[in-house]
Amino acid sequence: MGRRKIEIKMVKDTNTRQVTFSKRRTGLFKKANELSILCGSEVAIVVFSPGNKPYSFAHPTVDAVVAKFLIQNPERRGGGDDDEDSSDDNDGGADPDTLDHLFKETVEQVRMEEKVGAAREKAIKEVVEGGKKWCEIGELSELKRRVRERLTMLETVESMMLLSHEPVVMGTTVDNHLSKIKRRRSMM
Repeated sequence: MGRRKIEIKMVKDTNTRQVTFSKRRTGLFKKANELSILCGSEVAIVVFSPGNKPYSFAHPTVDAVVAKFLIQNPERRGGGDDDEDSSDDNDGGADPDTLDHLFKETVEQVRMEEKVGAAREKAIKEVVEGGKKWCEIGELSELKRRVRERLTMLETVESMMLLSHEPVVMGTTVDNHLSKIKRRRSMM
């Protein structure tokens, strides 16, 4: 079973329409990317989903391509016609001021989406880093517990060695040693 040709008309089911939009948008962006790579062309595409979310693809950037488009004079865009009244195929005969206004709105919407995406990315990064910090705190407390255990063991060994070399007499070396141990523990 091969591909079959579909009738080009509005898809009625909203879920199917959204899926179709997503797949076709991806294909359109891939083709635009191929065109820019193969031909060395500058490409900009801005598309609004059925849910009115803006999506864009550009090489090098949307701003750069649109600025270049707006700067060029009508003779170069119109396909070489010297007739000043001929309407441009790209804008469908729309008023340049209207197109400029629509372009500015579109660019603003794209920038807002980029800001929302950046804010979401920052929040995710903070959550991930926060999780790492809690792991590090847990590791540090475990390390501190181990150090305390090791220090207690060393103090015990030190006391045992001291007792084996010197007799126990109140107010002498052992008492001084025990007071040193108490001071060390109070510092932790």
